[in-house]
Formats: sequence, structure tokens, C-alpha cells
Amino acid sequence: MSHPQALFPQTTFTGPSLLQARRETIQQVTVKAQLRKLKETGQYDCFNLKWQPIYADKSRWPSPPPVYWDSDVAKWIEAACYMLTEQYDAEVDAAVRELVQMIRDAQQDDGYIDVYFTVIEPGKRWTNLRDQHELYNAGHLTEAALAHSNYYKNDLLIEVIHKYVKLIRSVFGPGDDQIHGYPGHPEIELALLRFYSTTGNQDAYDLAQYFIEERGNPTGQNGKMYYDWEREQRGDNPWMRPDCYPMHLDFWYSQAHLPILQQKTIEGHAVRALYLFTGVANILSLDEMGIKSFAGKAQYFETIRTLWNNMVDKKMYLTGGIGSMMQWEGFGIDYFLPQGSDEGGCYNETCASIGVMMLAERLLHLELNSKYSDVMELCLYNAVMTAMSLGGNAFTYVNQLASSEKDKNIRAAWFDTSCCPTNLSRLFGSIGGYLWDYGGQGENIFINVHLYTTAKVSFQVDEYPLAFEQKSNWPWEGNVMFQLESPPSANTTIRLRIPAWARGKFTLTPTLKSATVEKGYLILPPSYTSGNKAFTLQVHGFEPRYIRPHPYTNQNTLTLARGPMIYCVEDIDNPWEQDHFRDVGISFGAPVSEEELVIDGMGERYVGLRAVGWVRKVDHWGQGEQGLEPGSSGIEAKVPEARDLVFIPYYLRANRAGRGHMRVGLLNG
Repeated sequence: MSHPQALFPQTTFTGPSLLQARRETIQQVTVKAQLRKLKETGQYDCFNLKWQPIYADKSRWPSPPPVYWDSDVAKWIEAACYMLTEQYDAEVDAAVRELVQMIRDAQQDDGYIDVYFTVIEPGKRWTNLRDQHELYNAGHLTEAALAHSNYYKNDLLIEVIHKYVKLIRSVFGPGDDQIHGYPGHPEIELALLRFYSTTGNQDAYDLAQYFIEERGNPTGQNGKMYYDWEREQRGDNPWMRPDCYPMHLDFWYSQAHLPILQQKTIEGHAVRALYLFTGVANILSLDEMGIKSFAGKAQYFETIRTLWNNMVDKKMYLTGGIGSMMQWEGFGIDYFLPQGSDEGGCYNETCASIGVMMLAERLLHLELNSKYSDVMELCLYNAVMTAMSLGGNAFTYVNQLASSEKDKNIRAAWFDTSCCPTNLSRLFGSIGGYLWDYGGQGENIFINVHLYTTAKVSFQVDEYPLAFEQKSNWPWEGNVMFQLESPPSANTTIRLRIPAWARGKFTLTPTLKSATVEKGYLILPPSYTSGNKAFTLQVHGFEPRYIRPHPYTNQNTLTLARGPMIYCVEDIDNPWEQDHFRDVGISFGAPVSEEELVIDGMGERYVGLRAVGWVRKVDHWGQGEQGLEPGSSGIEAKVPEARDLVFIPYYLRANRAGRGHMRVGLLNG
């Protein structure tokens, strides 16, 4: 089955591009920097099952960081294997081999493997699926095993997962003697389905299906909602709740407030939601590709589309970030999208936008619609790419659209919970698989191009070998040159994404008089590709444009964008700013100029923007008697002061000196 994590080796990045620059940084710097952090924190050695002092710290109840150390190590292994595929490194190779042996040694005789419940709380397996991360860790170990097997061509880690899956399948299921539970933090669902696709392990498929269908069952365990039953079995005080639960027993935090088919809005912890629904899309795509039939396909697909639309239309930031609520790292009510913490929210965890990309990629196998690939690209170049410094050794966990004195525009080398840095590495390690999907039967072959860059894919359908190359300066320019290599008898259909921001405007050379665009994809039939092995697509719409959030957000702001890139202002370019640009505005339609720039010392080339904005005057609001009235009807508005504004792409923020002032949306007026 087509998965980017498996197919990326068939894609080669053949020239300079923004994506290749990030990939090279991760290969040369990031993977080793993260390895050092894993060793410094003790995470690297967690699978030796020895006690570490941090294990005694229970201040972060109910989920102290070591609960998910297994997953941090697993994601690093996965990312390292992807990078080793293209560039060998002896230090990284040695670390992967040592970690895999530690994992094998840590596995218990019955197949169980989880550091926390082996070392810290032995005897309490499967007693707190709601808060702890056993099944989440198992999912990431599964994905690591697949990456390891793909690179090393052995089953050293795959064997561990086969044994573990057999154990989990015996514990969970509909049987009277089984636990009728499901993970508080989804991830294992998507991993099990990838494992089934690769190995054919039926237990893996059955487990994933059970976890998906059982979630939210109000009477699943002894007539009770599973998490309620589980809490009673632990003997917890019924009024105890994790800090992340805003109200008592709000199971929407884990998307368990209703069975999935009854959910109409996307709720709760953003990463959990996106991983869960990616798992659902995975099981649906297995059916779509004729690999494994799933009886509920139509109903689940309609639900996933409903949740996607709710997320994008009412709960997504202009950068592709999701999760406005810091308190539970997730979604708020519809249209609640403040730009920064001083406005009441804006969390936008990096992993959440990576999850959006994962879901979008799966949905494209179910419905070839550019609304999925457009959002995938939006996330990639903005909410995701901004989460790593140009140097590759500093990261962001939270990606706000506006800084404040409390939360300045800065980065960190590592976090207590370091899911995001390793997640970035594994995404960029497999990014070649996100560019396109392809396949066919016999001489009838298709290639669907979702993302543009400079790269070449080589694959074979039955006895037909094909190669397809694209060259461009995307995302700065819209001209993309293509070259197809295929046997004369191959009937190749190519579909090229036309982004929504291009407003349907493009130029194809040589021309195709009967060209049609279906759901955002330009269709090039075999009659065209057989006679035009080389062709060019010019995507229009790269001039700067203004975008606004929905009026119901009450964010009366304007943001500058160009192509897929969202822009922001920083104090280093606008040194006169003293208050995080909260009083800075711009008028719709104000002229915007472009300039090609390079960041000194880093060699990073980008297109910067300039415009004349304004600064409102509010100092006179504090000149009267304090405590007299909320607001005033007697204060005259002062004429704003004009200011030259310099904008940079959002992904470049916090890469230079400065005082940590940044904002995406400026006042509209």
C-alpha cells in the first residue's frame, strides 16, 4: 500500500530547493543534535530498564515526561533510518543499532514493552489508558520498526512488534475476558494499519479496527463508558481529574465523548484528534485500494470529511496551525482563534500541524481534491517549517501568531516533552513521499502531483518502468518544468494541483485545448503525455495578497501572503516597535513591494515584502481618572502615524537577533 514513509526512497531531490535545504540541515545537524539531547536527558538509556532520578518526580500528574520516553526514542530511530537511507553516518548507525538491541532486551517474556510500567509502576499495566501512554508508545515503536526494517533489511525490531501486537490483541477486544478499552492518546491505530499493510499481520488490523469502532462507546465496559469503569477500578477519587480536563470527565479531550460516527465537530487535544482520524483514513484507504474491505467506509468517510471541514473552516489559523487552547493543547469553540496568549489562546503545537499533513495525505487517496493538498502545503511551509531554526538545533513546540512579554518569539534546544523535534525530523525524512502518489495497472498509469519542488520519482508498474521529474524554484516562483520518461506503450495520466490561491489561473506549455480541472487538479490525459514528454506549468497568483480571518473570529486583522507563504513582522526589521505590534495596522489594498533577500551568515534566500502601515495612538486612554468607567465616549481618536513595514515569511521568524516581538495579523483599517 502507498504510504509516504515507505515510498519516499523512490523520490530523489535533484537540485536546490527550500525543502531540500531543510532536509540537508536535518541530515547534517538535527539528527545528531537530537541524539545528544536524548543522551543528556537519560532518554537514550531508558530501555536498559534501570532506575533514573527523574522517575521519582511525580509533579506532572498524571503523566510525567518519562511516560512517553519510549516514543521519543522511537521517533528518533524512525527519523534516523529515513536519513540513513540517503546519507550514511557511522555515529547515527551505531546509535540505532544499540537502541534496537536495548529494545529487544527490554521486551518481557510475554511480549510487553513499556519503560514506565516496567520500571516505575510495575504491576499496573493497562490500568490507565486514559492518561498514560502505553498504546501510544507501542504505536511509535511500530513505526520505528517499519522504518528500521526498510533500511536495514532485517526483522530485529519487526519481531518485537509481532510479539507485542499478539499480546495486545489478546488483552483488548470484544471478548468477555478482554478489556474493552482504547488509547487515551491515539497513534497506535495508524501504526497498526501501516504494520498490517507491510506484514499482513491480521491481529494488527483487527486491533486498529476495534480501537476505532469502540471509541466513545457509552456502555462498552460492564455497561459503563470505559474510562469511567477504568477510573473506578483504580480507586481514584471521583473528583480527581487531570489538569488538561477543563471540566470533570470531559472525554472530548481524547475524542471519546461520542462514538466517532456521531462526532460533528473536531474537539479536544489537537494531536490526539489528528492521529486518530489519520488512523480512520488509513483503514478507509485500505478499502479504497482494494486491499482490505471495511463495512463502515461510507459512513466513516462522511464523518471524517465533516470533521475536516469544521477544522479548516472554523478552527484553523491562517498559518495552518490548529489548537487555540493552551490548557488542553487543542481546539476551542468555533471561530475562537486569538493570535497570542495575551489574547487568550493560540497554542498551535507543531505535532498537530504535522498531524494535519498526515491526514491530508491519507484523504488524497480517498478523494483527489486540492483542498487537502492545499492545506497540506499551507501547514508544511508555515506552521511546520517555522518549528525548526535554520541551524537545525533549536525548535518551537508552540507556534503563536503574535508574541507577548509572557511568550516571546523564541526557540529552545529541547523540551521536557520533546515530541515535536523528533516528529519534524521524521516528517522531513519522508517528505519525498508526500510530493506525489502514483500507480496503476498494466499499461494504464497515473501520477498525481500534490507538492512542487525539484525532485524525481522512479517507479515501476508491472513491466513498465517510469521516471517523472519536476524542477522549480517553488515556493518563490510558480514555473514548474516536467520531464516524463516512460515506455511508448504506457498510457500515463498526470494530474497537477492548481492551488486555490491561484484562482484557477495557470499556463500549460505546450497547450492542451481540452484541458480540464477537476477538484483542483489539472488533468493531462495519455493523448497529451505521450506526445509531450517535456512540458511546463506556470501557476499564477504569486503576487502579494491580503487575507483576513473569518469575521466571527472577531479578529479584525489583515495578513500578507504570497503563494503558499504566510508573512509576519519582527522587531529586528522594524526596530521602532516596542509592544509586539499590537497597535500596528495596515490598510487593505495598500501597495506591497517585493525584494529578494539573503539572511547574512546563513545563506537563506527568501522574498521579503514591504508596505506602508500605521500605528494607532492609545496613550491618551490612560490620561484620565483611573477606575472611572470601562471604556469612554469622550476620547477623540488620534490620527495614526504612518510607518514603513518590513515583512518576512513566518517560517523564518526567531532566526535572527531581536527582542522577541512578532505578529502575523495586523490591525485592519
